[in-house]
Amino acid sequence: MATLYIVATPIGNLEDVTLRALRVLKEVSVVFCEDTRTSRVLFSKYDIRTATESFHAQSPLSKMDRVIELLEAGKDIALVTDAGTPGISDPGMLLVSEVRSRLPDVPVVAVPGPSALTAAISVAGRPLHEFVFLGFLPHKKGRQTLFEEIRTGERPYIFYESPHRIEKALESLKGSGKNVTILRELTKMYESYLSGTAEEILLSFKNNPSTLRGEFVVIVSAEREAKPFSPEE
Repeated sequence: MATLYIVATPIGNLEDVTLRALRVLKEVSVVFCEDTRTSRVLFSKYDIRTATESFHAQSPLSKMDRVIELLEAGKDIALVTDAGTPGISDPGMLLVSEVRSRLPDVPVVAVPGPSALTAAISVAGRPLHEFVFLGFLPHKKGRQTLFEEIRTGERPYIFYESPHRIEKALESLKGSGKNVTILRELTKMYESYLSGTAEEILLSFKNNPSTLRGEFVVIVSAEREAKPFSPEE
């Protein structure tokens, strides 16, 4: 029986790919990529010669049908995103949902690995035993409502932000009194860490404009300093 593999790929450093991911990407019949040009960088490094096709948020419905056709024909296929784990803030969830609905007997197998979310949590040094993950925030509709929730909510909030909107996001958090931790360009050459109030981080960006480039993971929490974890609390 055909199998759909959901394969995590590096978020920056190409050495972070797993041995299992490399094997699966070489063995399947087709790899569906968010952007085939981006995936080719990884494929070239590891001599992966599998056929690729695109599958992204703007793909027509015929692309979904193409996936179903291949699986019905007994072909193993893999899905990758540009970076990280498919299904987290990208259209991978839609494909998985469709396959589970239309081909319930086809195994959908996770090939876990890199994720900006878990990478950020591991090095943040914040009390994140529970949190609310918001992915990429909307550009306009509902954005301010979400920031009001982040400002007043009791749990930590984690979201992704682009360099074009990171300053606006911080402006929306000014005066909240909460700690903001920013992880930039995780696993890449210019990876950096900032932690403080929104006002302090905005000042840092103003004084160091070169650090406004790249991709950001933002963690907002009420605690200024991390407390030791106690499972009894």
